Amino acid sequence: MAALARWCVQRRLVAVLLWLLAFGGVTAAAAVTGTAYSNDYHVPGTEAGRATRLLEDGFPGLGGDSDTVVWHTTSGTVRAADVEQTMTRTLAEIAELPGVAAVGSPYGKQGGAQISDDGHTAYATVTFDDSAENLDAGEARAVVNTAKDAETDGLQVELGGSAVGLTESPGGHLAEVVGVAVAAVVLFLAFGSLAASLLPIATALVGVGTAYAGIVLLGHAMTVADFAPMLGMLIGLGVGIDYALFIVTRHRRGLKRGLPVTESITNAVATTGRAVVFAGATVCIALLGMLILRLSFLNGVAIAASLTVVLTVAASVTLLPALLSFIGMRALSRRERRRLAEHGPEPELPTGFAARWSAFVERHPKALGAIALAVITVLALPTLGLRLGTSDQGNNPESSTTRQAYDLLADGFGPGVNGPLTLVTEVDGGDDKLALDNLDATLRGTEGVASVTPVTYNSGGDTAYLTVVPESSPQSRQTSDLVDRLRSEVLPRAETGTSLDVQVGGMTAGYDDFADVIVGKLPLFVGVVIGLGCLLLLLAFRSVGIPLKAAAMNVAAVAAAFGVVVAIFQWGWGSELLGLGRAGPIEPFLPVIMVSVLFGLSMDYQVFLVSRMYEEWLETGDNRRAVRVGLAETSRVINSAAVIMISVFLAFVLSGDRVIAMFGIALAAAVALDAFVLRTLLVPALMHLLGGANWWLPRWLDRRMPRISIEPPESRSAHERLTDVVAELEKEQRGDVRDIAG
Repeated sequence: MAALARWCVQRRLVAVLLWLLAFGGVTAAAAVTGTAYSNDYHVPGTEAGRATRLLEDGFPGLGGDSDTVVWHTTSGTVRAADVEQTMTRTLAEIAELPGVAAVGSPYGKQGGAQISDDGHTAYATVTFDDSAENLDAGEARAVVNTAKDAETDGLQVELGGSAVGLTESPGGHLAEVVGVAVAAVVLFLAFGSLAASLLPIATALVGVGTAYAGIVLLGHAMTVADFAPMLGMLIGLGVGIDYALFIVTRHRRGLKRGLPVTESITNAVATTGRAVVFAGATVCIALLGMLILRLSFLNGVAIAASLTVVLTVAASVTLLPALLSFIGMRALSRRERRRLAEHGPEPELPTGFAARWSAFVERHPKALGAIALAVITVLALPTLGLRLGTSDQGNNPESSTTRQAYDLLADGFGPGVNGPLTLVTEVDGGDDKLALDNLDATLRGTEGVASVTPVTYNSGGDTAYLTVVPESSPQSRQTSDLVDRLRSEVLPRAETGTSLDVQVGGMTAGYDDFADVIVGKLPLFVGVVIGLGCLLLLLAFRSVGIPLKAAAMNVAAVAAAFGVVVAIFQWGWGSELLGLGRAGPIEPFLPVIMVSVLFGLSMDYQVFLVSRMYEEWLETGDNRRAVRVGLAETSRVINSAAVIMISVFLAFVLSGDRVIAMFGIALAAAVALDAFVLRTLLVPALMHLLGGANWWLPRWLDRRMPRISIEPPESRSAHERLTDVVAELEKEQRGDVRDIAG
């Protein structure tokens, strides 16, 4: 690391130009190729997946995305001549638009069911040539604009469906701008130097920008969800600014101790830079743990997020040293430079609130540990009620056209019309057809079924489907219960004596199947992620207790963060107020992604906190002193880093995207609890209580383990030389937290 830092400083212009060239080249390539994201939640082997495949094979014309145009009159009915003329003309125009395969009007012979009983609401189906993930957003936008042009004072027109949802994707980068602006303010308050406060932001932006464009290119090689770039940016900005903050803080400390600029930068990268690489590796391992689930949808998210972390870490240990060498002593504020010139090098002793807090924790470890544990437990309780399921357009903000279309359909035709179930089967012979003809009567008498369409056969007569409209909404637990009832009771009885094998598909069935697969693999996934993280900490700190405590703390942070997400998004505590729509279940893929990200981020503060304690433990063998010094010297920078990360994460609530807002709130809650409750309160309290057992390692294991260190030997020698230089100065200072027990 020291050699790399030295090279970047000596060839600083080359290092900066290489990064700018990489950023410009990848961005240009992404602009030329365009995006190719895909939200394909289907899991091979599930019943909903088989139903989709049967439907596509037997009815190729149904393969495109089907959306709805809904109109509502406040006075009169939708059958009024002027309304019918206006909407018939509008639907004809939509049918001629590029990408539209067919339009089903309620004013045709078969369209009577598309007009509500009170006559105030009607809807038309718009079928596109392709599925939503493969559609051009411009084609969907043309449909929306054409339909909305028909609106008058007495006629409300709204649109719903996956393709229409593409037009509501958050535009602009307000969230990123707000997050970066808040981070800049925090950094300036911490450093007092404009140049030093801008460098972490510049480093993170270059790394994240390169990764963002790289994810666009990645979408052409594998399945990448449309929220993956925003998720990568969210994680990258948070960890990128924090990693750079830790390195700049170490560099500033070296300058205050009298080191030349080049040596101070080299020392900072060789010490804190190694911790940054180690922390970044834990984040990547946690993210790549999603690969063991063997789900293509999550594979793309894992690799995209890991790519962002890798590039932000690389920028922190290569681009940042080069930029620091450009600003030289301006990494210190004017007052700090003037004081250094007048008084010479001075030791940077932990004072103020950080020192007092460290001593306070040492005096009251049991009481403070119990308080911290109680806070985490209370926040984690809502996690017990976590429900995975369909979060549909009924959860969108009230102002969106998709939400208004959803509500109009629910009011006029019942909530189930927004997410009908599709029953598909292969047909072989007259007995099968007779059974299918009788099935619709059986289904109409099934609890939870509002209506059933007649059976439709394909041209060859070997595949058939029918549509079941539930009485409840797609995201309702009652609809999930209906899916289970159909699969386990109703359909098996109807198939008796035939060769029918009816598959239940549709939105709710697909999400439920996806959730079942995720939940089934979750224990293995969590075990692998925790195991690999513990192994890294075991190798770094050569202790059994440190990894076990870290695993317990990370699980606690994840559980508490999930509790906050459940309270806001599932229970609806403030979700409408925040512009995030009404309450609903949690998407099935969110727990896996959040466990990966939260576990990785939780490791960061553990590494930075414990590495300083471990350094003091190796030098003194005094656990109380090691914990006291480690907490006193790192708590301020950890808290500053946490404020930055929380600000960046919370800013993404402004994105308007429900999924990204979930990530933002979950990550912000986890970081806040991790930094202010776990790492600066519960962890040091437990370490004080455990004493020397914190650092215990069986001798047989110690002999067999490879030796790696976050703090390299050459940096330890440099640290000892610095200690000798300032020894006389320290003698003149009054006792500090390093020498006075709590």
